[in-house]
Amino acid sequence: MIRCKLVRVGCVTAVMMTSVLASGLLAANASAQEVALDRWPSALADDQAALQRGARLFVNYCLNCHSATQMRWNRLRDIGIDEAQIKLQLIFGEQKVGDTMTIAMNVRDAKVWFGKAPPDLSVIVRARNTAEHRGTDYLYTLLRGFYRDRSTLTGWNNIVYPNIAMPNILWQRQGPRGATITRTEWEEQASPDGKQKPTTKLVRVVSVFDASGNVQVSQSQVDHGTTGTQVAFSPVEEKAAAAFDSEVADLVAFLNWMSEPTAAQRYKIGVWVMGFLVVFLLVARWLNAVFWRDIH
Repeated sequence: MIRCKLVRVGCVTAVMMTSVLASGLLAANASAQEVALDRWPSALADDQAALQRGARLFVNYCLNCHSATQMRWNRLRDIGIDEAQIKLQLIFGEQKVGDTMTIAMNVRDAKVWFGKAPPDLSVIVRARNTAEHRGTDYLYTLLRGFYRDRSTLTGWNNIVYPNIAMPNILWQRQGPRGATITRTEWEEQASPDGKQKPTTKLVRVVSVFDASGNVQVSQSQVDHGTTGTQVAFSPVEEKAAAAFDSEVADLVAFLNWMSEPTAAQRYKIGVWVMGFLVVFLLVARWLNAVFWRDIH
């Protein structure tokens, strides 16, 4: 059960969150993804404790700017949160338990302030599903892929979506950390006289960001290797970083459940249906054999 008192983040963080998911989660193109996605621990999909922790994070950090209009508060009873807890610990306005998860931000104002209304997060996981990756893996890696970068407008960058407008809303929970990004790619080099065809060379660029967002970049030519991007993080507080990874997994679990609350029930029904069909097939084969046994 959710027992602790929940506290919302400040409105300044909420405003930044709006521009984040609007430009990052929905506008991100698969081609912008340069690194392999981490696998979200799918065992959390049916873990009620994880879903409850994820609901707490969602209400405090996401629901300030992003609505979930396809989800009603009382649906949280399906993950073990009773109405009294919903009223006292999750609903902070005048909404009723039977209302949908809406926000106070006016859509017209949001379009003026940010150029577009913040996306609704009801089915964000399903929206990020592609043939190449699962939406849960994308969000799990994205929310854990932030690093300080003083060259960006917000002071943050992301390994999954480079130059994303989204800051790390949960950075205080994660703790400071540095990042080393190694990119290996082919680079075209023109001939000195400009008459010959340009040549290509394999270049490795290493960008080392410290915890404050300062960067040191080094470039070197390599004779062989595979193209791609490798990332290594160096957290200052390893325990905080590990706890943060667990919290993000819980948050993604809730977003996944919210995208399709009846998924677990549907899977269970599907097992029974398949079992019935197998039994029916066996009986039908037996009846067919009995019927034709004495017919020549």
